[in-house]
Amino acid sequence: MHELKIVRERREGYGSLTRFRSSADVYAAFKERFEQVDREEFLVLVLDAKNAVLGFNLVSVGTLTSSLVHPREVFKPAILGNAAALILLHNHPSGDPAPSAEDLHLTRRLREVGEVFDIKVLDHIIVGAGRYVSFVDDGYWDK
Repeated sequence: MHELKIVRERREGYGSLTRFRSSADVYAAFKERFEQVDREEFLVLVLDAKNAVLGFNLVSVGTLTSSLVHPREVFKPAILGNAAALILLHNHPSGDPAPSAEDLHLTRRLREVGEVFDIKVLDHIIVGAGRYVSFVDDGYWDK
C-alpha cells in the first residue's frame, strides 16, 4: 500500500484539476515540471472509472535521450490505486516532442498490457520545449 500513498501525495500542487478534459490540460499541469529537468522522466497519471485523477507516479528517470520503462512499474500504481485508466506522460529534453520509434513501440506494448489488466491507456503525451505531442490528438495512436 506504500505506492498508493505516494500516488495520492504527488497529486498535490498540480493545480485544482481533479479531472483532465484534454491533452492541453495535462500539458498545462505538467509543463513547468518538465521545463526544470535535464533528462527524460516518464510519469503515469492514474485515473478512476470517471477519469478523475487519483494521482500520478514517477516511473522512470533516464538520460538526456532515453528512459527505461517497464510495464510492471507503469501498472503497479494503477493496480494498487484501483485505477480504471492511465495517461502516459514523458518529456524530451532535446525540445522536440516528436515520438521516436521506441516511443511508438512502448505505447503499443503498454496498451496491450492495459487490455490484460482491463486498465485503459487513454493517451501518451510527450512534452518538448514549449509544445507537446498527444498520441491521440496528433494521429500516432494507431501507428
